[in-house]
Amino acid sequence: MNIENSVTMVTGAASGIGGAVASAFAARKARGVVLVDRADAVHETAESIRKENPDCVCLPFTGDVTDPAFRREVFDRATADLGLPRILVPAAGITRDRLSVKLDKETGKADIYPIENFRLVTEINLIAPIYWALELIRAVAESRWAAGNKRWSIDEGLQGAIVFIGSVSSQGNRGQVSYGATKAGLAGAGSALTKEAMFFGVRCGVIHPGFTDTPMVRAMGEDYIEKHILPATQLGRLIRPDEIADAICFMVSNSAVTGELWADAGWHPAA
Repeated sequence: MNIENSVTMVTGAASGIGGAVASAFAARKARGVVLVDRADAVHETAESIRKENPDCVCLPFTGDVTDPAFRREVFDRATADLGLPRILVPAAGITRDRLSVKLDKETGKADIYPIENFRLVTEINLIAPIYWALELIRAVAESRWAAGNKRWSIDEGLQGAIVFIGSVSSQGNRGQVSYGATKAGLAGAGSALTKEAMFFGVRCGVIHPGFTDTPMVRAMGEDYIEKHILPATQLGRLIRPDEIADAICFMVSNSAVTGELWADAGWHPAA
């Protein structure tokens, strides 16, 4: 899928990987970048991208990515203002890390992971990305039907591309039972949608970043990063968000790439 002159969309676009992806799309001459985030800072990110890429139209939205009405509003307005979005990276995500079962050594009683936290992480990290992807596939399918096209053929050229943000934690990481489960779920969803969405000419993939220099990772604390992450990373440092963005652009642009790509800097979860 050619990024140049395409309408692209990124959730979680205020900072971190999402912000880097939005910038990378603009730098590669996307016609438009739709930036979505719950934080008002997404407007500042959009303005920064505009200044660096004056030919790219940036359309920022602030809202809840789990809200179906908001999701449809974003797609409808983006389509009306820019044209049909063809490239999607649903990068919004959260963590609520802790051990799944914590034993009180004084009382002998065990406390299990709060189910409300698991539900929240699942809503934002798993269900929301899938449904943003389904929204793009729906939009492409309806556009094709309106034009008299049904089953896609290779002669038409690709009609869209979706890249989910997985994680090395999908392979298992201590303290991340909810986060890891959602990222493993995205791998499964991506595999299914890869087979389904090609009926309409839309490719799907999943990138699994290692520990990346984002606000989410920095929130773990410098001490934890120095003691537990960097020693197990062959690269010897956190991955830069722009490095992940470059890999995502490769996945979008290279028609042979479906399935999963690991960008882990040599870090693998340990037992």
